[in-house]
Amino acid sequence: QVMLVESGGGLVQAGGSLRLSCAGSGRAGSGRAFNSNSLGWFRQAPGKEREFVALINRSGSTDYADSVKGRFTISKDNDKATVYLQMDSLKSEDTAVYYCAASPMTLPTQPQSYNFWGQGTQVTVSS
Repeated sequence: QVMLVESGGGLVQAGGSLRLSCAGSGRAGSGRAFNSNSLGWFRQAPGKEREFVALINRSGSTDYADSVKGRFTISKDNDKATVYLQMDSLKSEDTAVYYCAASPMTLPTQPQSYNFWGQGTQVTVSS
């Protein structure tokens, strides 16, 4: 069992920045178990489906949705079992609940490829 807890959401003006964090905990949520998974960020706006934002796999390879490329950066600290999402140049359309998730797959961009999810953190960008 991998337990994931997001933090860092909030209200920010368009053009601003936020950094989200997702900490792994639990019997298999830290150390080797956490770091052996691909870690992804997804978001879900009201009335919309959950969509892929970014991922980083156990080798450090990353992938991003086209809508966030050049603005968002995903990174992780293996020692802290934490994955981060640095969000710059935020736009109103980035407003959503952001979720982190863990997957045993190599480059998973679909929600169904992830089997552990955090509870989500709200990001609101005012225009």
